[in-house]
Amino acid sequence: MAEVLSQSQIDALINSMISGESEKQEEVKEERKYKKYDFYSPKKFTKDKLKMLTSVYENYARLCSSRLNSLVRMSTQVDILDVEEQRYYEFSNALNDNDVLTLINVTLPDGSINGPVILHGTNQLILCVIDRMLGGTGEDIAEIPSSYNYTDIELALYQHVVKYLVAVMKDGWSNYMELYFNIDKIETNPGMMQRIGFDETVVIVVMDVDIGGITGKINICLPGSFLSNIFKILEEQEEKLGQEEEIANNIMEGIKETSMEIKAELGSSRLLLRDLFGLQVGDVINLNKSKDSDVYLYIEGEPWFKGELGKSNKNMAVKINEICEKM
Repeated sequence: MAEVLSQSQIDALINSMISGESEKQEEVKEERKYKKYDFYSPKKFTKDKLKMLTSVYENYARLCSSRLNSLVRMSTQVDILDVEEQRYYEFSNALNDNDVLTLINVTLPDGSINGPVILHGTNQLILCVIDRMLGGTGEDIAEIPSSYNYTDIELALYQHVVKYLVAVMKDGWSNYMELYFNIDKIETNPGMMQRIGFDETVVIVVMDVDIGGITGKINICLPGSFLSNIFKILEEQEEKLGQEEEIANNIMEGIKETSMEIKAELGSSRLLLRDLFGLQVGDVINLNKSKDSDVYLYIEGEPWFKGELGKSNKNMAVKINEICEKM
């Protein structure tokens, strides 16, 4: 006999089915996470280019850590948090009215001056470094609000700190090209910085700095025009290198059919002229080398290889063992 469900069992079954479907819908919603893409302002730099910038500033972060160690006389950790393409207004809107910016001009290998690259350090970080430079512990800096205004003396010390940070930027880029970074000015009013258009594409490098438990950030804003010139030079260098390789390959293809004389030197000996006149069939000349010693192969009179004497298909042969660097 078939089992008959009560009304309460039917209600429980329906509720479980409804709750199960809702959980599945929530799981699907959680799985389907899409990143918004702005078709009105498409990305200008590829992932490979951003990866290259990440490599540059990871190297720069290590150099900054070393410089800050010498300034504050304690262990400092600097790490890359993010390298992201944005519009300049996104960077500008995140600044406070009293933030201090360092404007840096960059001289490229072709002699052109680009910029400004903008360096911004959070107040807690800069004040901690200044406090440590003056003999303090830097521990009370955590209570200073982000709206703090620098004094004239602190601004002078701020400039001293950023000189250390800017000085190692050149070394951060040294694996790719030789650039020169020079401080243009210290801007105490971010709203007055109008050398970069609000809609211009920039790349923001965010670095986290930890000094004895006091944390802060260093933000570097790289203008799109500066980066475009950088990548153009790199592409030209790669193209030139490719052309040189092609020319070298063409030359090699052209000379491959050239015949060259190869000689194997078994040994050498010096004879007096009277001994030479006295030589007869059956005489033995000592070559002053053991029978197992190396045999030198000469290409057009120049030593190229060392090997050992043997035979191949009943013919004398030399097996090459190594390349001669210098006789």
